[in-house]
Amino acid sequence: MSAPVPPPGSIWASLPLPALLLDRASCIVAANPAAETFFNTSARNLIGQQAGGRLKVEGALDKALEQARDNESGVVINEAEVTAGERNLVQATLQIAPVNGAPDLLLLLISPRVLAERLGRAQGASSAAKSAIGMAEMLAHEIKNPLAGISGAAQLLAMTLNAEDREMTDLIVEETRRIVKLLEQVEQFGNVRPPDVRPVNIHDVLDRARKSAQLGYGAHMTFIEDYDPSLPLTHADADQLVQVFLNLIKNATEAAGDNGGTIRLRTFYDLSLRLRRKDGTGLALPLQVEITDDGPGIPTDIARDIFEPFVSGRENGTGLGLALVTKIISDHGGWIGVESAPGKTVFRLSLPMAPRVKGEELKEKS
Repeated sequence: MSAPVPPPGSIWASLPLPALLLDRASCIVAANPAAETFFNTSARNLIGQQAGGRLKVEGALDKALEQARDNESGVVINEAEVTAGERNLVQATLQIAPVNGAPDLLLLLISPRVLAERLGRAQGASSAAKSAIGMAEMLAHEIKNPLAGISGAAQLLAMTLNAEDREMTDLIVEETRRIVKLLEQVEQFGNVRPPDVRPVNIHDVLDRARKSAQLGYGAHMTFIEDYDPSLPLTHADADQLVQVFLNLIKNATEAAGDNGGTIRLRTFYDLSLRLRRKDGTGLALPLQVEITDDGPGIPTDIARDIFEPFVSGRENGTGLGLALVTKIISDHGGWIGVESAPGKTVFRLSLPMAPRVKGEELKEKS
């Protein structure tokens, strides 16, 4: 069987969702890179196989394919239970449509709900963070002035009191200073400059963060590096990315406690994730960084809101660390997500590739 020519390479490869082309016998004749990732195998291994054999669907897939062919129109299967190979069942939407100009072919798109939910939560958290930051920054500025007056009045009052009564004024001064320090953190949070993006080796940035952590708060932790050496450069502000990784590593060390634990730094390439910009265009985020710890996990009651400002799982936490991480990654056009369970928490960052320089392209072709 000779496979027909798939859709134009750039469009086919850029599709963020797993996509298959099926012939009249429902055999796979083409699979895009996102489908290779979803099925965890190459397109060469997928071609020639029955779609129903590779894609276990709790629903009438064969009937939907037949309907799409007979009516020459699109069919949508909502909330299908889908699994691929050894994967667990996931909720997904399946879209089936005839291919214009190729009456024997059907296009099958797989939209796993879990990816859509993660993207929605990440973008929602980014918007919430920016809104909360603006309000918090304004309030911080307004509150600091009266606090300075309260602290000054307490210090003047202390000069006329005995030692026992001065304990109360000292407490007032100490607490106002603590609040001012917190407000300064909020102001600093809101004053993060726009990223100065340029081509950056993500492994150099990770090494800077790891070495800094190992010399300080992460000295009692064991670090494992699992890097993909073939990873291309990303387009980022190296200093701001160091700040991101230091925040995530610090969270992992604090979760581990004094007994320490293991932090795994992993990089890999994944074409399945794209973000839609405000102008409607898509942005590929193929560069992946995972920071995994073996701590107790994120409390379930705050897990969904962990990236929002002032949400913290620690008793004295400000809840600004992860919100700052979200803001920086959002400013880079990237995405951050988390999966957590007792004994394993994984923060995953997805970043864009640096654009190729014309000189580099000519050098590769020569």
